[in-house]
Order: sequence, then C-alpha cells, then structure tokens
Amino acid sequence: MTGGASGLLLLMERHLRRLRACGGQYDGTTRHSAELERAVGDYSAFVTDTRHHEAWAELERATPPGFGDLVGELRVVSARCASLMEKYRALRLLAGDPATAGYFANVESGIEAEFGAFGLTSSSSVLLVGSGAFPMTPLLIGGRTGARVVGLDIDEEAVALGRRVVAALGPGLDIRLEREPAQESAFTAGASHVIFSSTVSVKYEILRAIHARTGDDVVVAMRYGDRFKSLFNYPREEVDSAMWTLAEQVLRPEHVFDVALYVKATRR
Repeated sequence: MTGGASGLLLLMERHLRRLRACGGQYDGTTRHSAELERAVGDYSAFVTDTRHHEAWAELERATPPGFGDLVGELRVVSARCASLMEKYRALRLLAGDPATAGYFANVESGIEAEFGAFGLTSSSSVLLVGSGAFPMTPLLIGGRTGARVVGLDIDEEAVALGRRVVAALGPGLDIRLEREPAQESAFTAGASHVIFSSTVSVKYEILRAIHARTGDDVVVAMRYGDRFKSLFNYPREEVDSAMWTLAEQVLRPEHVFDVALYVKATRR
C-alpha cells in the first residue's frame, strides 16, 4: 500500500478509538457532551473530505487484513455516537441551552435539500424510521409544509426525549413519535412518504417488510452513504426489482449522507 492508504487506515483507527471512548461516557446527563460533539464533528468532516477518496479506493482494492471489520465497527460506533449526540442536544435544549453543533448544521442543511425531491405538501403523511432523540426531520417537515409526520424509533429513551423536544419546539405541529417497528405501525399503510435514517442498519430489511403494507404511490427516501461515506452511514443495497424501483439518487458530496428515492415497481 502507498503511504496515503496506510495513513488513512491510521486515521480510521484513531477516529474509532476516540468515538468509542466518547460514546462510552454517556450517563444520561450532558457532562460529557462537549467531548462527543467535537469527536463527531471531526468525524463528519473526515468522511466528507474528498481528499481521502484516492486512498480509500486503494484500500477497497487491497482489502488489507482487518479492513472490513474496521469499517463495520466504525459504522456501528459512529451510529451510536450520532444517536447520543441527539440525546445530548435534547437534554441541553430542555435545560434551556439551544446551542447546536456543526454536525447538526450539516444534517439539517441536507434535510432542507431533500424537500424538493420528496414533493411534500400539507396533505402529505410522512413516516420517519429512526427519528432519534432530537427529531430534526419531523420538525423541519412539519414546520415547512404542515404535513402530518410520525417518527418511529426502537430506543425508549430517544422517543421520550423526542416527544419533549417536539412539545417544546413544535407544539402546534402534527407530529407523533412512537416506539414500534414500521412494519407494525398502523400509520404505515396510509403514508405517502417514508424516510429512512442512514444509521438504521436494517433499513433494507424493513423496506422489504413494509412493501405489502404501503400504498401504490408511496415514495421512499432512503438515506445512505456509499464507499468512503459508508464509514458514517449504512450503504445502499440492491432491491428486489419486483418490489421497488430506484427512481432517483440525490448525491451531495458536502453532506454526510446521500439519498436514494424508491417507488413501487407496479407504479404507473
């Protein structure tokens, strides 16, 4: 391997150690929030730095020992840290501190850019899988369009915090957060749009599971990250062509995730 590829491996290992250490400090308070915010902010800048792409391509070709395991662990640990970042942000907001971090600014600007692709209106019914403790997407969609939004998450603490955040920031918005799987939610059948968080590891399994329960005209927005961005996102997967059709990809090098839009294969 060249020095660039070896150096990138070392950077990946360094980020993993830092994220693992910061993520392990969470205790339900904001005592350690600053360290995690810096770590996640630096990591999001790292995965959106296109200067690493050449070295990444070399690593993909060479697949040195332990490379696949390192990539997989970075996805898991960074996803956990992103969820903890939302908990910290929620706790700080509820304590009267609305300050935000650069990571959230990047994510929020990405959500703004998605609106045109989604075609959302006030009559839309939006289902978000992986809403988190600080439900930025429901708040932005509800505030901008007036659409009805239901956010789902399997983390009980995240749902509880998210409900308090919605009550504080969007008391008049039609937003509901629930702790249940998408394939069991009564809202799924009437959803006009479904959005999947990029850090939901089983998002394509859920996509297959909800096919029979969703309407013919549903639009699915799958947030993902391929290649170098897959260090902070679960990548795009092939779908069953009898179920879903990839209608569009929204690629944004400066954002931490990209978006794949799917419609049903039977849609006319």
